[in-house]
Amino acid sequence: MSEAADAARKSIGARRNPESAEAILGAAEAVLSEAGYSGFSIEAVARRARAGKPTIYRWWPSKAALLLDVYQRQKRVDTPDTENLEEDLVGFLKNLFSHWRETSSGSVFKSLIAEAQSDETAAAALADYARGRRAQTGQMVERAKARGEVAADVDAELVADLVASFAWTHLLTNRLDEDEATIRTAVRYVVRGIALA
Repeated sequence: MSEAADAARKSIGARRNPESAEAILGAAEAVLSEAGYSGFSIEAVARRARAGKPTIYRWWPSKAALLLDVYQRQKRVDTPDTENLEEDLVGFLKNLFSHWRETSSGSVFKSLIAEAQSDETAAAALADYARGRRAQTGQMVERAKARGEVAADVDAELVADLVASFAWTHLLTNRLDEDEATIRTAVRYVVRGIALA
């Protein structure tokens, strides 16, 4: 690496230098791919990225925070907009299950959830991620409200939590091969309820 390139990657304080951040995230992906979750460490990432551990910890306060950024960087899950809430949610869950099944992201996310049970920094990072995910999934419900498809007083983020609960349960119990009919039934229960009319 040239001196000019090395200088360009140096830290610029608390604000992330985009080139340095990209190098660190790339190194983190490579370490994760080669060593797996159990072999992943900030030390290994720092060595590979030629970055100081203090720089990494300044931008990512924990291993879990860095892994969640790697997870989000790899995540390619469409949030459909079919103008029908049930179809949007079914499409989202099918895409998510497929992504978790076909990439290493599912096992990484499962490991993060497990670590969050005994590590406060991992739990905080996961809670931050879940807040953002809840808002993003909730947008499908907000669009349905705007169309008059669901009641105006429906809590979009609570619906998002119900959908996430279904997804996380299937991830944690290795049931990502669920057929579309089952996903569709679960979504119907969430959207239409289960009480007799």
